[in-house]
Amino acid sequence: MKIDLTGTTAGEINKALVRGRRAIGTPAVGMVLTLVIVTDEENAYDALKAAGDASREHPSRTLVVIKRVSRSPRDRTASRLDAEVRVGADAGTGETVVLRMYGEVADHADSVVLPLLLPDAPVVVWWPVNAPLDPAKDPLGALAQRRVTDTYAAEQPVRELSARAETYTPGDTDLSWTRITPWRSMLAAALDQVTCEVRAVEVEGEEFNPSCELLAMWLAERLDVPVRRSLSSGPGLTAVRMNTSCGPIVLDRADGSLATLSIEGQPARAVALKRRETAELIAEELRRLDPDDTYASALRYGVERLNTVPEQEPARAEPEPAEDAAKAPAKKAAARSAKKAPARKAAK
Repeated sequence: MKIDLTGTTAGEINKALVRGRRAIGTPAVGMVLTLVIVTDEENAYDALKAAGDASREHPSRTLVVIKRVSRSPRDRTASRLDAEVRVGADAGTGETVVLRMYGEVADHADSVVLPLLLPDAPVVVWWPVNAPLDPAKDPLGALAQRRVTDTYAAEQPVRELSARAETYTPGDTDLSWTRITPWRSMLAAALDQVTCEVRAVEVEGEEFNPSCELLAMWLAERLDVPVRRSLSSGPGLTAVRMNTSCGPIVLDRADGSLATLSIEGQPARAVALKRRETAELIAEELRRLDPDDTYASALRYGVERLNTVPEQEPARAEPEPAEDAAKAPAKKAAARSAKKAPARKAAK
C-alpha cells in the first residue's frame, strides 16, 4: 500500500502510517530499529532495494531522506516536504517513508526525521554516497547509534580512509570493512590450524580499493609483521599470501566467487568467498549496534603509518625491504592516492 503526500508535515506522515497499518490489518508495530538512508535521487532506488531485502532479517522503519536542489533561484526559497508512505507488501517486512525535501526544509532534515523515529528503538544512519566528513557531527548522524558510510563510493578512497580515522567516533563503520569479513574469518581459521610464526604478508587486489587497504591494515595491526600491497586487475581482493615459518599460506580468489586455500603440508581446498551484494552488507551491519573496536584499531593503526609517508613518494615496482614495509601496511596505496582516483558510484 502506498500513500502519497504533497506539501506535508511529520505529523501527517505519522497519521498516514497509522492509517496504512490499520488498512492492511496490522495495527501493532513489530519493528526493531529505524534505518535512515541519506542519499540522492540517482542512488535512492538501489539503496531502498537493498534496505528492503535486509528488512527480511531486520524488520525496520526505513526513512529515505532525499534533498532536492532546484536550479531555479525562485524555487530555492520555496520550502516543501513531499512524502511517499509504503506499508505492507510495498515495504518489505517493515515500513518505508521516502522524504523529498525542498528549500530550507532540506537544511533541517533532522527536525523532520526526529518525530518519525520509532520510540525506544535503535537508530542507524546510512550514507550510500556523499557521506559527511564527520558523520557523528552531522545533524542526522547525531541521532544514530550506528553510522554507516562507504569509502568505495568516494573519488579518492584511500584519502577517505584517513578522514575516517581522524573523525572516528564509536558507532562509525564502513561497508568497505564489512566486505572483508569473510576474508578475515577465513584467514583467522587458517592460522588456527597451524602453529607457525607469520613473517610477512602480501595483500593483492585492485588499485584504489579501500577494502584491500583495510585488510592490509588489519593484518599488520594484528600480526605485527610487514604487509606489502600489490596490484591486480580484480575483481576486488584477489589474494592474500602469508610467509610463515612452516611454509606459505595462500588464499587466492581469482574470479570473485570461489577461492582456493593452500596451507603447506595440507591439500588445497576450495572455499566459497563470493562478492556480496549491498543488501547482505547492510544486513550484517544491522546485526550489531555496538561500536566495532576491531575496525577502529585497524583503521587508526594503518592510517597513522600512511600519514608518515610523503604524499608525492613514487610507487616502486620492486618489492619493498622488510624494514620499509613495516612502516606502512599500505605504503604504496598512499603514494597512489596523490593521483586523481576515478570517480565512482556506490558499490553494487
